[in-house]
Amino acid sequence: MNFDVRPLSAGLYFVATPIGSARDITLRALDILASADVIAAEDTRTAKKIMDIHGVPVKDRTFVAFHDHSTDKVVERLISAMKAGKSVACVSEAGTPLIADPGYELGVAAVAAGVDVTTAPGASAVLAALTVSALPTDRFAFVGFLPAAKVARRTQIAGLRDLDFTLVFYESPKRLAAMLQDLAEVLGPEREVVVCRELTKKFEETQRGTVSKVLEDFKDRTVKGEIVVLVGRAGAQTITEGDLRIALTNALQTMRIKDAATTVAGAFGLPRKDVYQMALDLKNDDKRDDL
Repeated sequence: MNFDVRPLSAGLYFVATPIGSARDITLRALDILASADVIAAEDTRTAKKIMDIHGVPVKDRTFVAFHDHSTDKVVERLISAMKAGKSVACVSEAGTPLIADPGYELGVAAVAAGVDVTTAPGASAVLAALTVSALPTDRFAFVGFLPAAKVARRTQIAGLRDLDFTLVFYESPKRLAAMLQDLAEVLGPEREVVVCRELTKKFEETQRGTVSKVLEDFKDRTVKGEIVVLVGRAGAQTITEGDLRIALTNALQTMRIKDAATTVAGAFGLPRKDVYQMALDLKNDDKRDDL
């Protein structure tokens, strides 16, 4: 393959790389990788591999490991290179930089230093999942990874409950079933959900349906690979006292009164103090029943 190998102007080039199939890379991305003076990669081995697959010469160029644990000194080093007239290509291990991947601090520092910043757009798991989801895509919110701790995860889900957007999450395969269970309990078992696994790869899989159905599909499975979970928009709901009692009863089985009230209040968009009082009443009723 012939590349447009010519000197790039000094600056920062964010370059999207494939999320699965190596052929999902743009010609412009290959041109930049073939021409950049410095390649800042989340994983330098992966960057060199994708270059090798497409015949992009590594030559004697500088590769710099740039990831979530990189220090300020690494950012300063890259900014100094750009100010000295170098072109720096920043690539994630897979997908688009900054989308749940490194790059934000470097981009902010480059703008602050007056360095040109541009992008070679391409593969993104968020957009790929939205494309195949059959959920509305005119408005969506990318949330990224939810907290690993159960209470914190449910609280964050509750805060998103009534947003009129399709919600997009990344999730660990080890936590997928737990996340779906929380979605069912906080958002309701009939909320639409789509789980995309290993997009563009050999074992690509997409499961669509209600939360309860999709949970049933995954709860007893050993799941591997990259996961994107999409949640359909909230519909208009009439909240009854019975709904609150059921939600609180379920929450109180695994949470303290305060946490249960916070989660349920957020899920239903109600004042926390009112829900907290109902939770207290339920606990007191349980105590009386035990007498």
